Amino acid sequence: MGLLDGTVVVVTGAGRGIGRGEALECAAQGAAVVVGEFDPDAGKAVADEITAAGGRAVAVIGDVADTAVADSLVATAVSEFGALDALVNNAGILRDRTVAKLSDEEWDDVIRVHLRGHFLPTRAAVRYWKEAKRPGHVVHTASTSGLLGNFGQANYGAAKAGIAAFSTIVAMEGARGGITSNAIAPTALTRMTLDLMPEEFRVEREASIARGEFDFFAPENVAPLVAFLCSDASSHISGKVFGVQGDSVEIFQPFTSVAEIRNDGKRWDPEDLPGRIDELFDATGVQAGPENMMERMRYQILAGH
Repeated sequence: MGLLDGTVVVVTGAGRGIGRGEALECAAQGAAVVVGEFDPDAGKAVADEITAAGGRAVAVIGDVADTAVADSLVATAVSEFGALDALVNNAGILRDRTVAKLSDEEWDDVIRVHLRGHFLPTRAAVRYWKEAKRPGHVVHTASTSGLLGNFGQANYGAAKAGIAAFSTIVAMEGARGGITSNAIAPTALTRMTLDLMPEEFRVEREASIARGEFDFFAPENVAPLVAFLCSDASSHISGKVFGVQGDSVEIFQPFTSVAEIRNDGKRWDPEDLPGRIDELFDATGVQAGPENMMERMRYQILAGH
């Protein structure tokens, strides 16, 4: 018996990396899986891998940020397997560059694939659940680059921060109908990130795996939490953002006001703010200037774990 026995799950960007691990884990837990993937060969390979293992799967090929493709993911789930129970939004791309060097296309492409590529499948799924009067689960893929910020990833971080906000709003809107919406911020080594690592890091990682040690940053480690969030066992959880990597699951607290200054019931004069504004930093320990928020992460690929 699996946690997802008898359910149907759509996973986007499921041809490689984190998405592939999510699709395989959902299938292992008993779900029929719609494998959404831009690359035809990669998508078909994952669907074939699931069916070869005795599961049920079908690939839907195309750009998830295209309305017709996004709608077909849900339509295929219903036509092939009779229903849709959960959607995992995972598809994404990287176009890393500092703001001054970012082209229009590099900004637009990343925002489109991530934000529009989350919105369209979610809209299709929510419309189906509302019309069918069924509950459902959505798992979105945010990132610490959006929650904390990361140098050279203005496009990616902006999209991922938007995804976290989008997930929270979908959770509020879906609550009455039993639709849950949560986001994950995974840390893993995938095809997009492994090539960025120093050669000595990659060599040591391969040696560690050869010794049979736990591969903390393997993308497959993300999948168990996602499978859980796709299941009815998580129906009481919604609107949350979880960090997940290795054997660790953490929860992020949204932006929260931590200090305040008042002006005795009068409109502020700009000249009154110098000095007074520093009370906020003194009271909280928040740094006034720019800071590397990524240094606050519990687990960093280069820093080890």
